[in-house]
Amino acid sequence: MLHSSLLGDTVQLAIDDRVLILNSAADPFVPQAAQQVVAGELLLAEDNIALLQSAYSALERENTRPGGRNSLSRYRHVPFHEYTLHEAAATIDVAVMNMLYQPSNAWLIYGLQVAGYALKAGGRLYVVGAKDRGVLSMAKRMQALFGNVETLQISKGQRVLCSHKMDEETRRTDASQISLVPAVFAEGKLDEGTRLLIEVLEVRVTDVALDIGCGAGFIGIHVARLASKGQVTMLDASLASVEMARRTVEQSGLANVQVLPSHGVQAVRAQRFDLVVTNPPFHLAGIQTTGIAERFIREAAQVLRPRGRFYLVANRFLKYEPTLRAGTDRMTTRARPIGINLTKSSSTSVGARVVEWGREGLYGRPRPVPRAHLLGNAITPPPPGDHQGPPASAQPPH
Repeated sequence: MLHSSLLGDTVQLAIDDRVLILNSAADPFVPQAAQQVVAGELLLAEDNIALLQSAYSALERENTRPGGRNSLSRYRHVPFHEYTLHEAAATIDVAVMNMLYQPSNAWLIYGLQVAGYALKAGGRLYVVGAKDRGVLSMAKRMQALFGNVETLQISKGQRVLCSHKMDEETRRTDASQISLVPAVFAEGKLDEGTRLLIEVLEVRVTDVALDIGCGAGFIGIHVARLASKGQVTMLDASLASVEMARRTVEQSGLANVQVLPSHGVQAVRAQRFDLVVTNPPFHLAGIQTTGIAERFIREAAQVLRPRGRFYLVANRFLKYEPTLRAGTDRMTTRARPIGINLTKSSSTSVGARVVEWGREGLYGRPRPVPRAHLLGNAITPPPPGDHQGPPASAQPPH
């Protein structure tokens, strides 16, 4: 993670500057900036509501500490992917972006476009990143967009770049050409994990289902088509993903599905579900982590109904089995897990858990189902296989 001193020592702010943080709200520089722009404004153009909550907490701590000078009324949030829809052009003095928080090149390019749109003539864009994260390529993009770029500091593999917006640059930033969602989700293809998860999912016609970290919504739409007499809720911490998932729902014509922004299951914590599915991310701020999926597992255990089912897809090298067992152990008093990996491909494995209130286990194995056509005509529910739970006379596993 980037040391806050690198940006803090490099970025120069006036007390009345309007500062735009480009999808980097959780960077430690943000509360420092709030201390400096005591007569200006801090705009958090952030996509991830979990990181936004973290930023708010840091700002509040800074505001209440002895000697703190920033006011909560001087900063506000605007969705990163909707910046040009809500904010006027050429109103920002300083824009800052940390490459570490951008999920892909599409986000980096969009951030540069937003900076070109938002900055006043003479305004400055600061970008910080590492060589192995593409900071040299970013320097070339900044040169192409603004006509100038300067390396201000190099420390521990990190570089701080700066470009100034000249008067003639205003004509190059047409708001109608700046869009993130189509660029991020343009291909609309299923990754291998999503495809595999769809193939083994057991969905019942009356299921009340939850998709945590829904992305573009492909898994949730598949579940909603099969649970035609049920209801599906899709959650994601990314506001761009929520918008794309809502577009997917609209295209599908389904009425039994809703999409909500949520940090984990925060938005539906009081509800209970028959089925919970997830294809969780395993990178945060450019760093591989199992923490997100582990939290999803624990929260799934909290919102599952008795005898509810939980499906998670993950790469083989990510070992979630201990968390799966521990999550259900905390929820039940007699949890005895029986098997996790039901179906495997060359690089992924699906973990399915059938949880009862008081005991759990897998009885039989699911039959493979055909690959779904997610946005086509309604899908005929596949045969349920023999994954039906124990026969009436069966005893809990010991």
